[in-house]
Amino acid sequence: MKLATFLGGVHPYDGKELTMDKEIVKYLPKGQLVFPVQQGIGAPAKPVVKKGDEVLMGQIIAEAGGFVSYNIISSVSGKVVGIEPRLTPTGSIVDSIIIENDGNYTPVEGFGEKRDYTQMSKQEILDAIKAAGIVGLGGAGFPAHVKLSPKEPKDIDYVIVNGAECEPYLTSDYRLMVEQPERLVEGLKIILSLFDNAKGVIGIESNKPLAIEKLTELTKDEPKITVCPLKAKYPQGGERNLVYAITGRRLNSKLLPADLGCVVDNVDTVISIQKAVSETTPLIRRIFTVTGDAVKEPKNLEVKIGTSFEEILEEAGGLNPDAEKMIAGGPMMGFALTTCQVPVVKTSSALLCLKEDDVSRNRTTGCIRCGKCVEACPSHLVPERMMAAAERHDLEYFVALNGMECYECGSCAYICPARRPLTQGFKMMRAAVMAERRKAQQKK
Repeated sequence: MKLATFLGGVHPYDGKELTMDKEIVKYLPKGQLVFPVQQGIGAPAKPVVKKGDEVLMGQIIAEAGGFVSYNIISSVSGKVVGIEPRLTPTGSIVDSIIIENDGNYTPVEGFGEKRDYTQMSKQEILDAIKAAGIVGLGGAGFPAHVKLSPKEPKDIDYVIVNGAECEPYLTSDYRLMVEQPERLVEGLKIILSLFDNAKGVIGIESNKPLAIEKLTELTKDEPKITVCPLKAKYPQGGERNLVYAITGRRLNSKLLPADLGCVVDNVDTVISIQKAVSETTPLIRRIFTVTGDAVKEPKNLEVKIGTSFEEILEEAGGLNPDAEKMIAGGPMMGFALTTCQVPVVKTSSALLCLKEDDVSRNRTTGCIRCGKCVEACPSHLVPERMMAAAERHDLEYFVALNGMECYECGSCAYICPARRPLTQGFKMMRAAVMAERRKAQQKK
C-alpha cells in the first residue's frame, strides 16, 4: 500500500507502546479547578461570574471576548472562590476563575439532551459549536466556529480529520479512534453538512493499523468519506504536511487551509463537535495521556478541564524517584514544566515525564554544516543560516531566508548532532518579527 506523506521530517522514538493499549478511564477531580480566560488563539474570554457565585456544570463562566475568541465553561458544579492570575501549562500567567468543586456535578438545564443535526440549519449548528466553547484541540486552539465559517463555504472541497497523532508518546486521539469511531464519523458528517461540495478524509498514520481498520470498515458505505493511511513520521500531523499529503496542495504562512479549499480538524475536535451538536454537551473535558518512563502507571484519562496536572500525576501513581523532566504535551512541541500546579486547559493533551533530560545533558557545540537540518525541515528552509541570523538578531536576514515559514516543529533541533537550540532561536526571532510588524502597523 502506498502511503501518503511529505518531503522531510524525522523518525524519533515514538514511545506510544506505553499507553497505546490503555483504555480511556474517567477521572473526577478532588480539589479546586482553575479556568484561565485565555486558552487558545484569540481574545481572552470575559468573566461573567464573580467571587461567591454558585455555578453549574456546563455553565458559561466567561464569554467570548470577540469574534476570534471562545466561551469558557465550568466542568463542575460548585462555588467561585476567586478570580486571580494563575500559571498555565505554557508558562504564562493568566487571569483565571477558581471554582471549588462541590462533587455533585449538577448540570445546567438541557445538558446532554439529544438533538438530530439533520433537522438543524447550518447556522444553528455553528451556533451550537460556538456556544460549546470548542477550539482546535490538536494545536494552538483556534476557535472552531470561526474555522468552520470561511468566506466562501462553497469553495471548501476537503474536510480533513487529522488522525496522524505524530507527536511521540501521545495516544489520546488514537484511543478515541479505537473506542469512539462512531462519534468521530458522525462529527465528520456534521461538519460536511456545512459544506455542500466537500468530501471528508480521515488521515491516520500507518503505525495505527487498528484505527485504520475500524474507521475503514465504518465508512465503507459512506460515499463522501474515505480513510487515507499516512506514512508514520514526524511531523506528519502538521497542518501544512497533512494538507499536502492528502490533497497535493501546498500551504504556507500567508494562507489558511480554507484558501486552498480545505478545513482541517483533529480527532478530538471532531468528536467534541459531535457531542456539542448531537448531545448538547459543551467542551468541558480533555482526553489526556500521562506517560513517560518516569511515570509509575502511564494512562489515558478523560479529565475535566480545570483539573490540576498534580492530581492527574497522582492518579498515574506519581513519579519515579529518578525523574528529571516534565513536559506539558509531547517532547517535540511541548512545554517544559517547573511545577505540576497548573490546570488542564482546552489545548492540553498530555503530561510527559522522563528519567533523562537529553536537552540539558548534551553539550551544545558549533555547527558542523552537515546539512541534516535542511534535509529534515518539512518547510524546506535552511535552519543553519536562520540560526546565524538569530544569533545576530538580524530580523531582516531572517525574513529574507523565509524564516517566518518555520512553524517550530522541532525536527531540525532533534536531528542536529551539535545539539544547537534551533527551535528556540526561531521561536524568539518569529516573535520579534511579528512584534516589529505590529509596531509598524500602529504607526500607520
